[in-house]
Amino acid sequence: MALIGFARVSSVQQDLTLQLDKLEKAGCEKIFSGKHSGKEEANKQKLEELLNYVREGDVVVVTKLDRLGRSLKQVLTVLDRLKEKNVGFKALEQPIDTTKDNDPISIAMIQLLGLFAEMERNFIVSRTTEGRLNKGVKGGRKPLSPEIRAKIAKETRKGDSASVIAKRYGVTPRTVYRVRAESKGITQIRENQNHLFK
Repeated sequence: MALIGFARVSSVQQDLTLQLDKLEKAGCEKIFSGKHSGKEEANKQKLEELLNYVREGDVVVVTKLDRLGRSLKQVLTVLDRLKEKNVGFKALEQPIDTTKDNDPISIAMIQLLGLFAEMERNFIVSRTTEGRLNKGVKGGRKPLSPEIRAKIAKETRKGDSASVIAKRYGVTPRTVYRVRAESKGITQIRENQNHLFK
């Protein structure tokens, strides 16, 4: 059995050093690394090299689950390919270790953490986009507080229209739609958790 590391950052400004140090300390004998820097293909190539290199019984190690890919779909695809090759997977900073005889908790954590990672990326993209739209406006638009988000989600569930809610809270209808979608995603995750741990 060999521990094979994979490290990835998503922008030019980020540094791989911390991830590489942690993977070396974990005992990885070989480490593949990719840097997004605007070129998704380069990152995919490094990941493909890793997948072609690993053999049955090996364990792929990352610092966090989202280092394995830029989207939930990509992460789950990679995990499926590792499983097909009988290759284990560990995330050092999260309770994920598929080498523990198909531990159902690890499997559930992979799915849930993947969903949370995807949601967080969507939040970042959304905030960045809103920031660009508000560029040049003095002070820009203030981010919504958790309390306001909860009120908007509640009112959309009651059936109030997005335009009415948007006027009520001084936001765009698009923001209302996004809050509603995020609320539905969190509700679905909670339902899945309840189902898994009954």
